[in-house]
This record gives sequence, C-alpha cells and structure tokens, in this order.
Amino acid sequence: MGGWWIADFWNSPQLGPVFVVSWLVWVIVSIVLHELAHGWAALRMGDPTPRVTGHMTWNPLVHMGGFSLVALALIGIAWGAMPVDPSRMRGRHADAIVSAAGPAMNLLLAAIALVVLVIWAPLASGELISSVTIAEPLRGNLEIFLRVGAMLNLVLLMFNLLPAMPLDGGRIAAHYIRPYREFVMSEHGMWISMGLMLVFFWFAGDFIFPAALSIVHTVTDLLWMLMGVSP
Repeated sequence: MGGWWIADFWNSPQLGPVFVVSWLVWVIVSIVLHELAHGWAALRMGDPTPRVTGHMTWNPLVHMGGFSLVALALIGIAWGAMPVDPSRMRGRHADAIVSAAGPAMNLLLAAIALVVLVIWAPLASGELISSVTIAEPLRGNLEIFLRVGAMLNLVLLMFNLLPAMPLDGGRIAAHYIRPYREFVMSEHGMWISMGLMLVFFWFAGDFIFPAALSIVHTVTDLLWMLMGVSP
C-alpha cells in the first residue's frame, strides 16, 4: 500500500470494495447525525442558533463542508461542525449536555449496528430460523457493513471524548474543570489545546482503532454465546 486509500483498500484481499463503500457511507451518515444531535440538544436547551444558521438539515455539505468531503475522498477521514451559542442556552449544565449529545449519538449508532449484526449473522446462516437462509454475497456484505458501522462509531465516540479542544471531551472538561477552562480561554490556550488534539489523534489512533475492533468482536461473540449460536 502507500497510494490512494480507496484504490489500496478496494484492491485489498482483506478489505475490498464493500469495506470502502461501507466506510464512506458510515462516515458521512455518522458525522451528519453526530452534528444534528448537537443541534437537537442545543435547540432543546433554548439556543436557536442551529436552526437560524440553516444547519438543521440532512445535507452533508452543510455539516461537513467541501474541504472535509474532499479530505474524506483523499485520505478517508472527515469532520463536521454545528454552530451553537452557549450564552443562549438554559440550564447550568446545558453546554456540557449539548457537547455530550454528539458522542451519545455515536454510541447509539454503534449499539444499533451491533444489535442488528448480532441478529443478522445467525439469521442469515439459518441458525435462528432453520427455514431462513440468506445467500452470499448479501449475507457477508451486510455483515461487513454493520461491523464497519459499529467500529467507526466507537472510534468517533472515543476520539470525540478525548479531553482536548475543540473536541466534545475538551468542551465537557472545560465546563466542569475551572483551571482547564481558564487555560483554553487564555491567549494561547486554545492553540495549545488544538495541538494536543493533533498529538492525541496521531498517537491514540494506534489504540482507538484496535480497541473499537476488540469491543465489536467481544460484544458479538458474547451475545452469540448467550444466544447459543455460532454464525
């Protein structure tokens, strides 16, 4: 490998076209829903900014922007943003709640993908209902799609909860830890925190992706064992 990621993964015996398509679909859907969760929470807390700015939409271009979508095509990663105004929110913990809503959405998406995967695999193989079997390639392709969705959303959950600005974890930490809040509000604090985020991203990737894969395998194997199936 070493060329364009889509070409490398597409031609990889371990990954292939289904993985590439699954990754692209899940990245876009997960980021859009992550940002919409921030928006829904902000509206609930009394801040109309997401609606006023036109961000309460399903359009990925609005949430991710052209540069992020180009980055997704070129290097396989992307990001999004939801404008909010904490000064217009009601409640002492409103800002933290809005920040936590995005990772909570990723947790929900990961859980949904895992539940469907746990049911789908033994159903498709005929272990749940002997009269029902689903042939390849649909059986395996959907399993790959669900595994990618679960893994990616666990990665997004863990990464976004890292305590560095402007990640959600950094905003939550700044809300509850006064010295950290004063630090990020200082003249160079935000830039230092963003630098730390990049360091986290560079080094934590070696931990977060394997951890997410391990969680997916462990949860599915445990649930299949409890169900008495081995798809």
